[in-house]
Amino acid sequence: MAETTTRAAEPRGFRSAELGWPELHRIPHPPRRLPLLGDVLGVNRATPLQDSLRFARQLGPIYRRKAFNREFVFVWGADLVADLADESRFAKHVGLGVANLRPVAGDGLFTAYNHEPNWQLAHDVLAPGFSREAMEAYHPMMLAVAGRLTDRWDREQAAGRSVDVPGDMTKLTLETIARTGFGHDFGSFERDRPHPFVTAMVGTLTYAQRLNSVPFPALLRRAAQRNADDIAYLNRMVDDLVGARRAAGGDGDLLDRMLETAHPETGERLSPENVRRQVITFLVAGHETTSGALSFALHYLSRHPEVAARARAEVDRVWGSAAVPGYDQVAKLRYVRRVLDESLRLWPTAPAFAREAVQDTVLAGRHLMRRGAWTLVLTPMLQRDPEVWGADAERFDPDRFDPKAVRSRPPHVFKPFGTGARACIGRQFALHEATLVLGLLLRRYELRADPGYRLSVTERLTLMPEGLRLHLERRSGSGATAAPVADSDEAPAASESRCPVSGAGD
Repeated sequence: MAETTTRAAEPRGFRSAELGWPELHRIPHPPRRLPLLGDVLGVNRATPLQDSLRFARQLGPIYRRKAFNREFVFVWGADLVADLADESRFAKHVGLGVANLRPVAGDGLFTAYNHEPNWQLAHDVLAPGFSREAMEAYHPMMLAVAGRLTDRWDREQAAGRSVDVPGDMTKLTLETIARTGFGHDFGSFERDRPHPFVTAMVGTLTYAQRLNSVPFPALLRRAAQRNADDIAYLNRMVDDLVGARRAAGGDGDLLDRMLETAHPETGERLSPENVRRQVITFLVAGHETTSGALSFALHYLSRHPEVAARARAEVDRVWGSAAVPGYDQVAKLRYVRRVLDESLRLWPTAPAFAREAVQDTVLAGRHLMRRGAWTLVLTPMLQRDPEVWGADAERFDPDRFDPKAVRSRPPHVFKPFGTGARACIGRQFALHEATLVLGLLLRRYELRADPGYRLSVTERLTLMPEGLRLHLERRSGSGATAAPVADSDEAPAASESRCPVSGAGD
């Protein structure tokens, strides 16, 4: 049933493509479409994103797929995505998978509808928490958590065991966002099994994705009960965390901003319910995607020893004999950052974002869209478009992010953090953390891949390499045997470079 599209009552929930694309018949779809079932032949319920990439290669830069009674339009062509980045005509659309997370995240920053006032309120209140000054204050805690990781990896290396890269990166990034943002320690590195928070989080993400692939949610009755239990656990854990903070007083972190800071212009504060939703959003989004990015980067470094050697030489040169790097020294790891960017190009861990028309318009001068019509941008295909990235776009090559190469490409072709005003507010936090950790690991270890391993990607709305284990060799010499970092409240010296948070552009 068609929904109203007035500004007072924005469209929400799922809208099939035929409601918003008047010339849908002009957009190709897979062959062998079945009555009632749609385009389901040859697809795997566990790998919807990778199936979508396969169809993209077959059908071109814009195509459609139908699953049961739902029709979707997918876009990845560079000119189409550049047009969708126009904030005067398009806005974030809370797509089906993201909307499925609203029972747990509600109107948090990631899952809020554009018309919900708490999104802008929370963004304005929390944006200073990602300023340069705030980032410098987080840096010592990031170092402390990285020291717990290297302690663990030293023990595994000494015992001759390989390391579980995705598992350990998840522990690292969860502890980092929990400690820097909320003053909480999950004790992840002291556990043999994932913390129950991680188990519940993975459960909710997996359930949200499964909902996309069934015609009737009632078919997932038992899974729905497990999901309700997972949500209840997440809510209880966050309520306890917030309650402890209210009782103990502030640390000046993100949680304090949520609890104590009023909007600078309106004087509004976040409600207790919205604080809970924002905490859950940051804990989930603040570690799940970064752990995937680090895991993919470590995979590629282990498979490309010449790249690892070049990155390691940069770390040794820039950090020298310093026991630990200062905040400003991380940004100087320009080649390490290219490694990270190239990993995010091939496997952006948040692999799609949706855009909707805020007015009747024509996409790239070719496709009519009614107000409220939406499309899903396939970020991995956008970032592998051979017309932009070359005939070898599937090849791992960090020099694609050499400044000269970056300047030669059109805008809006690299979008691992989304686009526009609703792009990831914490992207500078994630990039600093990931670059720092890669530098520390390269400085300390030689990374050896398992010759028999072939990259397999698991999907749960986010992407993660599955079953990735690496063998380690301790380095000798320059900085490789520096002691693990102890907790410290002393911030490193500042540099003059500025760290932007977010804005309407990219």
